[in-house]
Amino acid sequence: MGAAADYRIERSVGNNVVLTVRSDTGQEYVLFGKGLGFDAKGQEVLSGEDSRIEKRYRLDDKAEADRYRLLLEEIEPESVAIAERIVERIRRDMGIPVSPKVYFALPSHIQFAVYRLHSGMEISNPFLEETKLAFPQEYAIAAEAALMIEEAFGVPIPEEEIGFLAFHVHSAAGELSAGQLARRSKLVGETIALIEREGGISIPRSGSDYARLVMHLHHAVDRLSEGKSSTNPFADEIAEKFPDVHRIAALAAVKMKEELDLPVSKNEIAFLAMHVHRLLEAWGGKGTKAEQLEAPGDGKRQA
Repeated sequence: MGAAADYRIERSVGNNVVLTVRSDTGQEYVLFGKGLGFDAKGQEVLSGEDSRIEKRYRLDDKAEADRYRLLLEEIEPESVAIAERIVERIRRDMGIPVSPKVYFALPSHIQFAVYRLHSGMEISNPFLEETKLAFPQEYAIAAEAALMIEEAFGVPIPEEEIGFLAFHVHSAAGELSAGQLARRSKLVGETIALIEREGGISIPRSGSDYARLVMHLHHAVDRLSEGKSSTNPFADEIAEKFPDVHRIAALAAVKMKEELDLPVSKNEIAFLAMHVHRLLEAWGGKGTKAEQLEAPGDGKRQA
């Protein structure tokens, strides 16, 4: 096997990231590794065998490469520096590799958020409570990140912005972008609103019932998106004996199907109906019965 190809450095992105062109193919790559960007300031070529290179991310098409290059032109060094500190905290606290894209998405988000706050623009986050419940570890890291940003830019970071930062923390450790996570959280919030409206109830946001429903819906969306299926041997019985709660669950499933463009099985609808029934029983909703709708296996594994 021959020696690894060299990379011509086009630009450093902070201390740990460089935008490069591979010498033998002309393909653009983003290289990640501690100190790569710092040393790149004084050199033009980086050896492909450099031990500091931890990850190579190929920009597969010209449109993608142009987008990253434009993004680099707009990001200020201060935003990149803070983002790198946050990424190191994510790697340390979560103990997993981070997605290369976070090195671009996070500083861009920080810069725009700081601009909005300095300009006196209000930041609204309609799914803040859902974010806290669904991503507690990510939210805790985001709260620390907010303190770093406050110290660096001299602007108070509201709780709503911490919620958005939590999406970027979660995205750094997974495959979904912050935008995709926001859309999923929006879907969860809208589904809960549908259940409340159709059931004639209002679920206290600080209670365990609300937390349990949020987690069930997030796990359901994850299962649907990953093509996984759940089994509920009581699905037909639930539909027959509890038509009112099943109707509400079916309406929620329609919304999920429309947003995700994925089918929702009768088993998922039945599990959701069980949650709806508990909520209606607890909060005096319409269409409930005295019977407790319980089935074996509807615990944390399916919630």
